[in-house]
Amino acid sequence: MLNSILLQAAGGGMMNIIMIVALIAIFYFFMIRPQQKRQNEIKKFREGIKVGDRIVTAGGIYGKVKDIKENTFVITIAKDVAITIDKGSVYPSAQEAATDAQQKAN
Repeated sequence: MLNSILLQAAGGGMMNIIMIVALIAIFYFFMIRPQQKRQNEIKKFREGIKVGDRIVTAGGIYGKVKDIKENTFVITIAKDVAITIDKGSVYPSAQEAATDAQQKAN
């Protein structure tokens, strides 16, 4: 009698562990992995920007890259108007910028 109770308890505990592992795997593949993939794509885009490319910043400023420094871009936003921005504030498109801003707000 005692043996059957212990076996049932051990089997139930194993199912709980399997369920926890399954939930962690699901969370990883549906939440963490896609976010990491998107961050890598944005990083590749930022590294591939060259002088003359048109970009949009996180603040919605559109411009053309005039100069590239170690951590910043100098962009021209109007005739004879150039600003320096951080490389981390550049997005592949306005839609990407809006999506990222929305996720940071949540």
